[in-house]
Order: sequence, then structure tokens, then C-alpha cells
Amino acid sequence: MARTFSVSDSIVIDATPPTIYAQVSNPSLMGRWSPENRGATVLDGAEKAYVGMVFDGYNKRGPMRWTTRCTVTAADPGERFAFRVRAIGRRRPVLSARIASWEYRFEAVDGGTRVTETWTDDRRAWPDALAHAFDRIATRGHTFADFQRRNIRITLDNLKRTMETAQAKD
Repeated sequence: MARTFSVSDSIVIDATPPTIYAQVSNPSLMGRWSPENRGATVLDGAEKAYVGMVFDGYNKRGPMRWTTRCTVTAADPGERFAFRVRAIGRRRPVLSARIASWEYRFEAVDGGTRVTETWTDDRRAWPDALAHAFDRIATRGHTFADFQRRNIRITLDNLKRTMETAQAKD
């Protein structure tokens, strides 16, 4: 079976692109929406995303916990936010490797903003058989593409609920 290296999904949120971008581009807030991420620490303490910004993301899947080191690759306010996961470890990200890339695009549409989240598997050097075996262990029987497709849907639904609830309160 051929590997799927990228999956994405979109949702329309009743908020402006700059408003949503301000939330999504703050890695410490991602734990509010993601089923795995529990937040992040920006290493230099910056409050606004910029290309080259480095942060450590804290993640949990079942009993497993791990930390990733990520570098922002795009920070275009109201348009695009992206980062690359470049190291991983249990408590500290000590194993450097090409792991994955994440991208969020924001497009003004009738009714608000279309947010598109994309995950790309950067483990292209891995043989397919090794990747499939690892994926099924790490995700309890799924490929990472299928697993991330589900996670992206959950993240987008949670982001929509959070953003629209905040809009209603204002």
C-alpha cells in the first residue's frame, strides 16, 4: 500500500482571518483545540510568531507523553502559519529528525474564514514497510495519515467552537 504523505481538512469559522491567525500562531494555545497537543513553550519568549521562531510542543496520546522541537516556517498574519517538527524526545527533544510539517491557511469567505489545516509526513527517507509498522504501533493500528486526518477534524471543530463562543461573548 502506498503511503499518504499529506492530509488536510477545512472548516469555516465565524471570525476574521487576523483574529483566528492570532490564536493559531500562538503555539502555547494549541492545547485548547488539539486532541494530542498540551501546549508549548516558545524558547525565546516571543509573543508573536515569526519565521525561525523555535518552540517545544508537549504532547500526549493515551499513556504516552513526548516533547517536540518545532521551527516556524511561515508567519504571514491573517494568511498562513506553518512549522516543522525537527526533534522529538520523551521529556526533551533530543532525537533530531525530519518528522512532520504543519500548516494553517486562513481565507476570508462569506460567513467568516476558511481555515485549512495540513499535516505533511516528512519521514520520506523511511522505507514504506518500516513507516507502516511504526505507524500502526504508535497510533494503535492506523497509518499516520489516517490518524492525523481524524486529529485535524477534531482540532478544527474545537477551534471553531472556541472561536465562535468567544465571538458570542464579545
